[in-house]
Amino acid sequence: MRRPERSRRIAVFCGARAGSRREHLVLARDFGTALARHGLDLVYGAGGTGVMRAVADGVLEHGGGVTGVIPWALHDRDPAGRAPGAVFMVRSMHDRKALVYELASGFAVLPGGLDTLDELMEVATWSGLSLLDKPVVVLNHRGFYDPMLRMLDHLLAEGFLTPREHRLVQVAETVEEALALLGAGALSQAPVLEGI
Repeated sequence: MRRPERSRRIAVFCGARAGSRREHLVLARDFGTALARHGLDLVYGAGGTGVMRAVADGVLEHGGGVTGVIPWALHDRDPAGRAPGAVFMVRSMHDRKALVYELASGFAVLPGGLDTLDELMEVATWSGLSLLDKPVVVLNHRGFYDPMLRMLDHLLAEGFLTPREHRLVQVAETVEEALALLGAGALSQAPVLEGI
C-alpha cells in the first residue's frame, strides 16, 4: 500500500462502540465534517463501527482524507475492510500508537472507553515529558468527560500534576471550539514516515 501523502491530519481518539446515546455518533460525524471543511484530514484507529466509523464517514463525505492504522491482531478479529479510508497494518498496538502520533498534527478526544482514555493519557504524558509538541483537545460535549476532568483537577490539587501539565489537556465544549484549540487554520504539516 502507498505511503500517506503529506497533509495536515488530526488524530481522533474515540470509541469503536456507538455508546448508549445517539448523540455520540452525531457529534462524531459533525466533527469529521468540520475537519474536512477546514481542509484537515483524519488519522484514527481504523475502526469500522461506532464513533470511529461516524467520524471517518463525516470526513469522507465532505472530501477529506482518512488514514486508519490497525495492528494485524485486531484486523484478524475485526477486518479493516469495514473501516473507511486508507488502512495501514502494523505489528502491535505500540506500533499503531507510534504511527498515529507521528502522522498527526494534533489530537482530538471524542467519546470512548478505556482505549480512548489510554491514548489521551499517553499523549498528555508524552507532551509533559516534551516528547510531543502538538495540541491535545478533549471535546467535552454535554459534560461527557466531566468525571475525568475532575480527576485531573484532583491530581493537580494533590501535587501529582504541575499546572503546566494540567494545561496540556485543553477542553472544548463545541466542535468549532475544539478546532480552534487545535489551530485548524495554522497547523504545521505532519511528516511522512519512511518505510510504511
